[in-house]
Amino acid sequence: LQFTEEKLGQAEKTELDAHFENLLARADCTKNWTEKILRQTEVLLQPNPSARVEEFLYEKLDRKVPSRVTNGELLAQYMTEAANDFGPGTPYGKTLIKVGETQRRLGAAEREFIRSASLNFLTPLRNFLEGDWRTISKERRILQNRRLDLDACKARLKKAKAAEAKAAVTL
Repeated sequence: LQFTEEKLGQAEKTELDAHFENLLARADCTKNWTEKILRQTEVLLQPNPSARVEEFLYEKLDRKVPSRVTNGELLAQYMTEAANDFGPGTPYGKTLIKVGETQRRLGAAEREFIRSASLNFLTPLRNFLEGDWRTISKERRILQNRRLDLDACKARLKKAKAAEAKAAVTL
């Protein structure tokens, strides 16, 4: 009732401390930017949306995400197979072997980068959103409910005093 009356402008609302309001605004801003950065980093690390959904499902089911071959590793595999077809002794075959080995190392480096970024960058962001932010939201709801209770009590006290003053005047 108090919440509805406040929204309709029929009840007074106890204002929170300006510093506290500033902290709440900063917390909201931090949450919003953390979500955006987390989503965009996930897109950068895994551009394939269906693969991201699959990884998300594995994560939610607490199962190990199957290891994927990176594009660089796949290209290296193709180059090595082509080099074997052309013959490792031919100039083209030798070149494909060298470039294929370089691509394999690049693919392995990419895989390590993805693993490292996920572990050292995305995990803390997720921990904030799933842990700290939930605690902040819960405490914020509790504070809001307590403030509404306080304002409702203030309104009742004001009505009681007004009724008491009216009764004193009529006697």
